Amino acid sequence: MTSATLANILYVEDDADIQTVAQIALEVVGGFSLKTCSSGAQAIIEVSNGFVPDLLLLDVMMPNMDGPTTLAELRKLSVTQATPVIFMTAKVQSSEMEFYKSLGAIGVIAKPFDPMELSTQVRSLWQEKP
Repeated sequence: MTSATLANILYVEDDADIQTVAQIALEVVGGFSLKTCSSGAQAIIEVSNGFVPDLLLLDVMMPNMDGPTTLAELRKLSVTQATPVIFMTAKVQSSEMEFYKSLGAIGVIAKPFDPMELSTQVRSLWQEKP
């Protein structure tokens, strides 16, 4: 069950530099509480161990388990079965955007992203979700 307000974000990104920039953008600028994971497998462990995110923020292209596969696995867990998801990717052609939305994404954020705008983008997509 998703809370009405956005506070806790599960962020999955395999690139350490992008992780750092996004963490500063979302925690310091945006005021969110962030649980950062370097892989889909780590994200599943965090949720299984009790972390309850309000939002899933998933990189699309990751080794071993990509963003869509990570989402499919997180959907098998009761706590994240209906959690809103935003994908982050450099692949933002319309066919790809439609694919991510078909998986249930409330939005897609293009990489590279503007660190000063990231929290605003996330909050905006959160508020527009159905």
